[in-house]
Amino acid sequence: MDAIRILIADDHAIVREGLRTLIGSEAGIELVGEAADGVEAVLKARTLQPDVVLMDLVMPRKDGLEAIREIKQENPEIRILVLTSFAEEDQVFPAIKSGAQGYLLKDSSPEELLKAIYAVHSGEAPLHPTIALKLIRELKQPSDLPPAADPLTEREVTVLKLVAQGLTNQEIADRLMISEWTVRTHVSNILDKLHVANRTQATLYALREGLAHLDPPDS
Repeated sequence: MDAIRILIADDHAIVREGLRTLIGSEAGIELVGEAADGVEAVLKARTLQPDVVLMDLVMPRKDGLEAIREIKQENPEIRILVLTSFAEEDQVFPAIKSGAQGYLLKDSSPEELLKAIYAVHSGEAPLHPTIALKLIRELKQPSDLPPAADPLTEREVTVLKLVAQGLTNQEIADRLMISEWTVRTHVSNILDKLHVANRTQATLYALREGLAHLDPPDS
């Protein structure tokens, strides 16, 4: 399997150095570039076409939220893993709505970060435990998502539940004994019907509608 190609976007040189060292120690991950601000992040994502971008939210010239939106608009296939010091709701939810697949705080362990990189690359939606708790509270608020134009089919609901459990397309295919291509089609239809941009947002929908459950981490 080819190494996962990573772009680091963070305005602190010491953070980039630490991430560079960590990535360099992992055989399955390759660092292809670094960006010191949001403008550079967008440009390098365009030219380098990384698999995953580790994105800080607070950067000069262009903040992380705007950079996420521009990168995802240009190439929806690039996965964004937010890595930041901020856990406030006004940072978390806009980042997810902008297209970030995962959200980790910088106090995460190196092992947690590596695991999250692999998870995001495989289509999962890793969230820091603090963020998971905030999402649970957010789910109690009224939804601002428009109603689905067409109701989900029974099979699409089943697939959505498995997506919300963090399963990859191949794992869902194995569970349902269908092809991975068929799962991709179902997921695409689900995103279209729910008016959401990615699996993370679809998971939030499933949680809000009671189709899946997110248990808070043990304290």
